[in-house]
Amino acid sequence: MVALVAQSTPINAALDACRFQFGVADILRRVQGHAFGAFGLNPNECPYQVIASGPFWRLRDYTKRDTAQSLLIVAAPIKRPYIWDLAPTASAIRFCLGQDLHVHLLEWLPASRTTGNNGFTEYTEAISDCVAKISGESAGVKPFLIGHSLGGTLAAIFGALAPTSIRGLLLLGAPLCFRPATSRFRDGLVALVPSGLTEAEPCPGSLLSHVSALASPDTFIWSRLTDAAFSITDSHAMEIHTRVERWALDEVPLPGKLVHQLIEWLYRENLFCQGALRIDGTLVGPQGVSVPTLAIVNTADDVAPLDSVKPFMDAMPTSDVRIIEYPGEIGVGLQHLGILIGREAHAQMWPEIASWINSHR
Repeated sequence: MVALVAQSTPINAALDACRFQFGVADILRRVQGHAFGAFGLNPNECPYQVIASGPFWRLRDYTKRDTAQSLLIVAAPIKRPYIWDLAPTASAIRFCLGQDLHVHLLEWLPASRTTGNNGFTEYTEAISDCVAKISGESAGVKPFLIGHSLGGTLAAIFGALAPTSIRGLLLLGAPLCFRPATSRFRDGLVALVPSGLTEAEPCPGSLLSHVSALASPDTFIWSRLTDAAFSITDSHAMEIHTRVERWALDEVPLPGKLVHQLIEWLYRENLFCQGALRIDGTLVGPQGVSVPTLAIVNTADDVAPLDSVKPFMDAMPTSDVRIIEYPGEIGVGLQHLGILIGREAHAQMWPEIASWINSHR
């Protein structure tokens, strides 16, 4: 697979040949994940109801009664969204419910040929539909958008496209600037994957996991092993680490179009940070994000370090911008996930997030 990815001429033919193999790998990895259920490690999510849906998304509502302020979680389309609700002791959703927020989550369905080949335009349209639904049910009260990783990047793109429809942005480990040397993961990915990827077929999740590990083995292999070693003597840390491993096996395919645009338009060309990303005919970038924005950056995270966030936020027109750095911790499997599931993150960072929301209601 390494040789296939490294050759630019036959890249599309090589990927077409690999899609079946990695599609089977997706199934086998999910079966492995389900085996964790024998040890009580299956997902244990909060109850919710689906209040709206589209061809490739569903809008979850976790709050039975109406509350003053709505929060829309934009899940990352990579893997399953229960990383936001991993366990009762490591659940961002349960924390937000405890803050009397009306919590919604935008869930992306696994890509297939029948759900369409969707890219940034279709994903931002889905966010728009969900924001309109939430605002309509709450007498026009605008929701906050919160997203982690690619979910945060999508939330920021929507914030640049339609800032007047939301109250504010909370971006957790979300890369926004993709200049060379902003992150080792960015540089490794661009060097590994040549231009000219096809965008016609769904991309298996295990293929993305494989390429990510090749692009940054320190992030996706060695740090996970180190985290496991340091977690052995801490039962809570070991439980969460193991749950992350179970979640990591829950692979889902992504639209080829989204993968193509993500790699070409963001990681390779850095169009969003330059204000040159075109969404349905409109150019978007930091100049369009005029809402209050809070970003949490894990200083141990190579996927979305400070250099991949600060240049974008420095270019935003609003002065109501804040970046909080978080040093990372053990028991999170991947440091990139720490803000969502880490014990110290929930003790220190999430109260800061709640305080920021309360000050901007």
